[in-house]
Amino acid sequence: MKRRRRWNRRDRHGELKTPRVLIVAPSLDIVGGQSVQAACLLKRLRTEPSVKVGFLPHNPRLPMPLRLLQKIKYVRTIVTSLVYVAMLLARVWRYDVVHVFSASYFSFLLAPLPAMLAAKLYGAKIVLNYHSGEAEDHLMHWQTAVPTISLADVIAVPSAYLVDIFARFGLQARAISNIVELDNFRFRSRRPVRPVFLTSRLLESHYNLPCVLKAFAIIQRHHPEARLTIAGDGSRRAEIEGLAKKLELRDVVFAGCVPPGEMPMFYSEADVLLNGSNVDNMPISIIEAFAAGLPVVTSDAGGIPYIVAHEQTGLLVRRGDHEAMARAAMRLLDDEEFAYEIASRACAACQKYTWTEVRRDWLNLYCDLAGDRALEPQRNMVNDEAAVSEGSSFKI
Repeated sequence: MKRRRRWNRRDRHGELKTPRVLIVAPSLDIVGGQSVQAACLLKRLRTEPSVKVGFLPHNPRLPMPLRLLQKIKYVRTIVTSLVYVAMLLARVWRYDVVHVFSASYFSFLLAPLPAMLAAKLYGAKIVLNYHSGEAEDHLMHWQTAVPTISLADVIAVPSAYLVDIFARFGLQARAISNIVELDNFRFRSRRPVRPVFLTSRLLESHYNLPCVLKAFAIIQRHHPEARLTIAGDGSRRAEIEGLAKKLELRDVVFAGCVPPGEMPMFYSEADVLLNGSNVDNMPISIIEAFAAGLPVVTSDAGGIPYIVAHEQTGLLVRRGDHEAMARAAMRLLDDEEFAYEIASRACAACQKYTWTEVRRDWLNLYCDLAGDRALEPQRNMVNDEAAVSEGSSFKI
C-alpha cells in the first residue's frame, strides 16, 4: 500500500490544510552555518505548495540613514534588537508555526528568545532549531537555558550528537539533518593526491585554526610545494595571520569571507580538507568536502564523530593534536588509493543530507504542529519574506 503523505492532511471540509511557517534566522548579511542553512531551507520550502513560508531576519537592515547606526558598536545591538522585536510583534500573528534558528549564550537571548516569546503571545507553535556545538556548556552553566528552551514545542537539531546532549538535561530533541545542495558540487577523483589543502571555518577561537597552521608547517617541511587556502573570516584573523608569519609558512592564502555560491570552486581546487575544531556540531564544510570528493582530516570535536567514521569516510585525530593531523594528512598524500576509497565512501554517505531525504521530516513536523490553527481562514499575508540572501530591509 502506498504510504500517505501526512503533510497533505485534510480539514473537516475535505480541504487541504496549508501550514503557515515563519522562518526566523540570520540573513546572509552574516555568512555562517545558520544563515546558509536558513537560506537553503527557505529556498526549498518556497517550492512546496503544501506550506506557506515567510522569513524574518535576526539582523534586519535599517533604512538609510538609520543604517549608519548599525555600524556603531553597542548602538548597533540596541537599535537592531528594538527593530527586530517590533518586526516580530507585527508579523508573528500571521503564522501557525515559528521556526527559530538558534545558537547559544547571549545570541540565544538576543535572537531566538524574543521570537519564542512573540510566538507564545500569539499562540503560534515553536520549533527551536538549535545548531550550536556549545550546547552542553550552554545548558550546564546558564541557569536560564533549560527553562527558556523548554518553551519550544519541538527542539530540532541537525545531529544525533545534539539529541544526546539535550537528553542529558531532560530535554527531548529530534534530529533533522542540515541540507547540502549536492548539485552545486562535482565529485573529482584525487589521483594523485596533491598537497593542496583547504580549511573552511570562521576565524574564531573554538575552530582552532592555529592547530591547522601548525599541522601545515609540519606538512610543508616534508612537502615544500604544499599550499593551504583558508576560506573564512573572523575576530581572530590578525592573530592567525601573525602565527602563519611566525611559523614562516609559504603559500598560505587567507581568502576571507567567501559567499556560499563561490565555495564549490574552492573545494574543486583543493585535494584535502583540514579541520581543527575544538568545539563543533555538524560542520557543513565537511559534508560539502564529501560531496566534492575531498578526503577529510578533522579533529574529533563534538558531533564530528557522528558524521565522520574514522578510516571509512575520513580521518579523525584528537582535538588540538596538530602532529597527528599532519601525520594523517601525509598518509593521504602517500596512499592515493586509500584516499580515494575514503572519499568515495564519504560521497555516498552524504546523500542523507539532500532535500529529498530531509523534506518529509520538515513538512510532517509543520503539519503536525499547525493543528487547528491551519483550519482558520487564511489571513491576507503581506509579502514580508524578502529573500535571506538579500538581508531583508526593515519594514513593519
